[in-house]
Amino acid sequence: MTWDQQGAVVRAVLLSVAFSLAFGASAALAQSKPGPGPGPQGAEEGDLRRQVWLIPSPEPGVLMRATLLRPRGAGPFPLAVVNHGSTQSAQRRAAMPLPSYEELSRWLVERGYVVVLPQRPGHGATGGAYLENQGGCATADYRKAGLGAAASIAAAVGYMTKQKFVRPTGVVIAGQSAGGWGAIAFASRVPRGVKAVISFSGGRGGRSYDKPNNNCAPDRLIAAARRFGTTARIPTLWLYSANDSYFAPSLSKRMADEFRAAGGRAEYHLLPAYGAEGHRFVEAPESMLAWGPIVRDFLAKTGKH
Repeated sequence: MTWDQQGAVVRAVLLSVAFSLAFGASAALAQSKPGPGPGPQGAEEGDLRRQVWLIPSPEPGVLMRATLLRPRGAGPFPLAVVNHGSTQSAQRRAAMPLPSYEELSRWLVERGYVVVLPQRPGHGATGGAYLENQGGCATADYRKAGLGAAASIAAAVGYMTKQKFVRPTGVVIAGQSAGGWGAIAFASRVPRGVKAVISFSGGRGGRSYDKPNNNCAPDRLIAAARRFGTTARIPTLWLYSANDSYFAPSLSKRMADEFRAAGGRAEYHLLPAYGAEGHRFVEAPESMLAWGPIVRDFLAKTGKH
């Protein structure tokens, strides 16, 4: 190899090393660069003033993606936190979109509430650790799973009630399925400033192995409901559909009864069947004719904001 050839090789090696060092430094800088902080992300849209927010979660460094909706005006308005369902499947959780619950959200905004729909850790774009793992059927810990969701609900309430356009009291917590169960668990923590909890099809362990009317460990679910009732003193509303294949009427009523027997304040309603599966009835526009008056009267009984 001539001196010129050797020189060319050396220059190529040096250039390769320099490029690698520059690329590594750039990657390290990109990794160390902080992401967006909590608060609004982008402009409001539409008549409901829809806006994406980032909200601190119970897991350090993880911000919950959330949709915020609110009435016209500067407020302050009472807050309603609407909480989504969940699944033990990590793959399904990762693919979950931001929750919407359009009919319920609009119903609440039209009655003067700021509505926030947080996506809890372990779900969709929020990512992070799953804080609501119930475990296997033989040792299912539904209380722990509920309290895991409740921690995320508490974080959302704590952050949002510090916003200037949100009142610190008169908060309403609502949720569907695991989100409803998390709302009931949240009530057991005796939170301040919360006036009511509404659970739509609330529970855990439903449709085990994707089989209808096959709850993973119903006795453990009932025991957890009873345990929550020992400390919950906030008025709670339990709404289920007659054809809910996750929580059959006999199971859902027993949960509410045990919660009430332990000292909790529970109002239970069984609504008509909706479509082929009543578990998600709150998302069916026609179901509002049934649940709307019940929720309206329930909130009226819990007092003013």
